[in-house]
Amino acid sequence: MLRVGVLVSGGGTNLQAILDAIDSGRITNAEVAVVISNNAGAYALERAKNHGVEAVCLSPKQFETREKFNHALLTSLDSYGLDLIVLAGYLVTIPPAVIEKYRGRIINIHPSLIPSFCGVGYYGLKVHEAALQRGVKITGATVHFVDEGMDSGPIILQKAVEVLPGDTPKVLQQRVMEQAEWVILPQAIDMIANGLI
Repeated sequence: MLRVGVLVSGGGTNLQAILDAIDSGRITNAEVAVVISNNAGAYALERAKNHGVEAVCLSPKQFETREKFNHALLTSLDSYGLDLIVLAGYLVTIPPAVIEKYRGRIINIHPSLIPSFCGVGYYGLKVHEAALQRGVKITGATVHFVDEGMDSGPIILQKAVEVLPGDTPKVLQQRVMEQAEWVILPQAIDMIANGLI
């Protein structure tokens, strides 16, 4: 059984997609062992509690230095015996020590077709604003392994989503979540849990 830790900063819609996929059998041989957020007010923590999953708030603001936070995060992750760490809208830089220890076992969901609209400064609505400003006809989402760069690790899955006339960033964001993110993130976890990656 693959033990998964989900790191999230906000509402946790991708977390919900993971939990629903486990419940419905679209993800097999995996369980969410812990949800960690840097934001005490993140609704993702409520989603975890409502599902009987341990919910932990661990924020850099709770520590005197970033080094102390980095150490606490690694210690916390280690304490759950995790096989896979999923970044699902986690807006904190992953410490190098975590990347090193969990190399090949950390994945991220990004709301564009990498290498488009990714890297420093591209997160949340900003990704969709940039896509609309550029005038692309196709966008989508990418699941990739995490390395020391920003959105630079090996790609696992991508799914394209059509940009429609009249789209606003929020409308496009919702379509990308529904048609791509909530599909390929559970699919990637299931593939990893069943030795297909």
